[in-house]
Amino acid sequence: MFMLVIGAVRARTAQALTILLLAALATAVAVAGPWYAFAAAGRAAEADLGAARPAERIVSVRAGADTQGLAEEAFTRFASDVRGRLPAEFGEPVVGLTVPLSIREGSASTAMAVAHREEFCANVRLDGPCPERRGEAAISQEAAQRLGVKAGDRISLTSSVTNRPLVLRVVALYAVTGLSGSYWAGEMFQTRTGIDPAFTVLETFEERPLWNASMVYDVDLPAGLLRGDGGYDLAGVLTALDTRLTASRFRMQTSVRPLLETVARDRATILSGVRSAGVQTLILTWFAVGLAGWYTLRDRRNDTALMKLRGVGRFRMLRLAWGQHLVPLLAGAVVGVPAGYLLARLLAGPVPVLPDRETALSQSVVAVSAVVLGSLAVLAAVEAAMLGRPVAALLRSAAPGRGDWRAALADLVLLAIAGAAVYQARSGGPAEGLAVVAPALVALALGLLLARVLRRVAGRAGAVALRTGRLRLGLAGLQFSRAPGADRVFALVVVAVALFVTAAGGWQADRVARAERSAAELGATRVLTVDALNRTALLHAVRTADPGGREAMAVVRNRNDDDLEILEVDSDRLAAVALWRPEYGTPSPVRPPGAASVITADRVTAEVRRDGPAPVRLGLLLQHEATGELVTAAFGVLGAGEKTVSAAVPACATAPGCRIVRWELTTPPDSTGRTKAPPRGSAVTVRALAPVDAAILGDVSRWRPGTDGANLNIATAGGALRISADENTTGLKLAGTAVYAADTPTPLPVVLAGPAPDPWRYNDRLLKSYGPAVPVRIAAVVPGLPAVGQDGVLADLDTMRRLAAETDAGGEFQVWLTAGARPDLVADLTAAGLTVVGDQTVTGRSAWLGSQGPAAVVRFALLNAVAVLLLAAAVVAVAATVDNRALGAQLTALRAQGLPVRTAVSTAYAGTAALLVAGLGTGLLAAVLAVPLTGSSLPPFADGWRVLAPPDPLTPAVLTAATGMALAVLGLTGLLAVAPLMRKLVRAR
Repeated sequence: MFMLVIGAVRARTAQALTILLLAALATAVAVAGPWYAFAAAGRAAEADLGAARPAERIVSVRAGADTQGLAEEAFTRFASDVRGRLPAEFGEPVVGLTVPLSIREGSASTAMAVAHREEFCANVRLDGPCPERRGEAAISQEAAQRLGVKAGDRISLTSSVTNRPLVLRVVALYAVTGLSGSYWAGEMFQTRTGIDPAFTVLETFEERPLWNASMVYDVDLPAGLLRGDGGYDLAGVLTALDTRLTASRFRMQTSVRPLLETVARDRATILSGVRSAGVQTLILTWFAVGLAGWYTLRDRRNDTALMKLRGVGRFRMLRLAWGQHLVPLLAGAVVGVPAGYLLARLLAGPVPVLPDRETALSQSVVAVSAVVLGSLAVLAAVEAAMLGRPVAALLRSAAPGRGDWRAALADLVLLAIAGAAVYQARSGGPAEGLAVVAPALVALALGLLLARVLRRVAGRAGAVALRTGRLRLGLAGLQFSRAPGADRVFALVVVAVALFVTAAGGWQADRVARAERSAAELGATRVLTVDALNRTALLHAVRTADPGGREAMAVVRNRNDDDLEILEVDSDRLAAVALWRPEYGTPSPVRPPGAASVITADRVTAEVRRDGPAPVRLGLLLQHEATGELVTAAFGVLGAGEKTVSAAVPACATAPGCRIVRWELTTPPDSTGRTKAPPRGSAVTVRALAPVDAAILGDVSRWRPGTDGANLNIATAGGALRISADENTTGLKLAGTAVYAADTPTPLPVVLAGPAPDPWRYNDRLLKSYGPAVPVRIAAVVPGLPAVGQDGVLADLDTMRRLAAETDAGGEFQVWLTAGARPDLVADLTAAGLTVVGDQTVTGRSAWLGSQGPAAVVRFALLNAVAVLLLAAAVVAVAATVDNRALGAQLTALRAQGLPVRTAVSTAYAGTAALLVAGLGTGLLAAVLAVPLTGSSLPPFADGWRVLAPPDPLTPAVLTAATGMALAVLGLTGLLAVAPLMRKLVRAR
């Protein structure tokens, strides 16, 4: 039997090679699926972890402690207790403690914490020595600026619990480094309001004001746990751990669960999408193998009839047929297995973890078995059907058509399944079940319907053409209509073309969607995240590095107290730098503020008159226009009558000078240094302020009161500014003490994207994160904005930095760059005082999105579509080769009867050409119909991002390119298949 099988395979090498090719192609895709899926899932998890904020990887355990002065003992016990309750695989922690205190900042009391944290000095840049002794501390450079202290000075803080002062000696100023790492991810050692913490040694916490401390144990979770390597259920572990810690009077806080959900969602998307595409390809493989087997079986009808005449049993004939198919199937599997593994490795890289590799290997074995055994079963069924025919039917040269009721019933069943798939796809539920293969079923249904129509039309048209003497058209039409199996080949071509066009459209749309999302989320071609002392320093540095305003723009992304994201931009540069879209409207509603009142001198002199029942203190607050440093011109306590007062402001002597922020009018300080609002009837008239222009001083439009409480009154006359206490301030706690320079528009114009915050809906439109509450005017409402999407506002940065002159408004400082920005611009920004801590580009972000689940599924769908197209091409070659034998004999006989050679040659390729052209057009139509019927071939982003409308997957360019490639593959295959017959007819000339 073995030699008979080998002999049969050698006798029909072409047919065996076809089955081998189909098996190799199908096996390669089947093997590539699991390895690609797990490798892509690993890459997606790494990308998700890399893009996560450090705070999303942290587990923080906290507890309050009354140390009774034994800080080191309490600190050690806390760390040991928590370490014993956490799993060992969580890794090494960073332990610290903090105590909230308050400190005097000008006339007000501001929150400032005192903290200790392990490895503090290794995670900051120190201007001075690391604190080593009790009472020594390091404060931030911004805190030093706000408090007006330097290294070597002392600061006094107060505890609200003990009401005792704590005096610390500042030995160094620190600047935080490694903001993108996990050390500074914990919120306990950051501040959104108040002054940055002062860090000291553990011995300092023996002081009485520091006994009531908050202990903090932060651990950065390893990537393997976050990925879930080895099936590790981190979410379940955290839930159980939270219960145990709560019972032990500890508090666990973490933001890791959304990250775990993202990783799990990406993994499920990839595994499910690849599995669905693989199953679809497997089914089409069985169909193609069965069709190819049916065609090759037609060549063996005579052999089968001869064996039946000789009395060979049916089972023995079936074993012989199985052997003929098993050899090329196994050979194809041997070729396809390594090819599939290498293909997956090329497309997605290696599978990162051992458990996934083991699973991929087992799934590959199952997939190869399904290809080989399923193909063998299909071929056996085809053989069995042929063996059931009588000898007379097997010896008949003209093979029977497929017009019996069984074929019609099969077509009706497939049409019903396609209808069910369309219904499920349009139901709005998740893409599962038949909905996953709905595009292929739509194409199959359309192909089956048109195949029946085209066969009838071609037969009738061919007969009419022959009767009218049009031999070429008549013979081609009759050949197409009478070729057995042509309808099934046509249907396969339709499905293959439709899948390829749809997958190519999805791939292109995914690339466009990722690029558009990246541009929308970043706002510019390149975005630098930078460190700067404040908004003023950021704005000045960018304008210094790019004075022309065509390459760079300073930006701050911030959040208001109402959790409304605010995008602050240098509006003069917005149109030139930002990647603006029509959905954003126009940037014109947001304009820069007017000119500020600037002083460039080392001293200011004022001519004033004080009226009222008691002395008052007058001060002028300035802000340096380059560094943002606050400078106070203290004119001191004013007695009654007129006088000239002067104050030194050496920091304002250098360009660009200092902007006037506000006047301050208070009572003289009491014995504790506190001041109050001036008493009723108090007034100060400023007649002149050198070197400020008198026209500015006497213009009432250049000054405004505060927005909190009963504020000071303002009046101008004769070029003088009069500031007086409100007559209704008696007994009010919110009496104002300031008059501000009105160099910002009021109310503040903003562009709103999405719904307004709840407080704004009741006309309480205020921004409260920039010092005194700022009234807001909504200048425009748009569907979306760059960076903030559909939930945020756009405001002018120059305006916001003036409003935030006296407070740390927070936010992320950025510099947006254009695509044409010069290469040395980053160096110029650094020279201007900025520190680059992050660098993102649209291309890089698009690549990161490309590693997520939906993009990985789209790429594998394209790979499967290419495989199906090649399967269809192979079947076309088999069909054309088998049909050419009978067609060649017919055309040779007609040539002997006088048929012109040109007509014979054109008839030789006309049938195959007509099938391919019709299949190509129908497949294209099926793709165009399937997208609106079943939904876009572009899956949504893993996180559900839908700020911009998804691009159209079937653009004219995509349809043209995909159709051209499909035509090239199928046309070349068909040409190679019919070329021998054409050469034979030409030689017979």
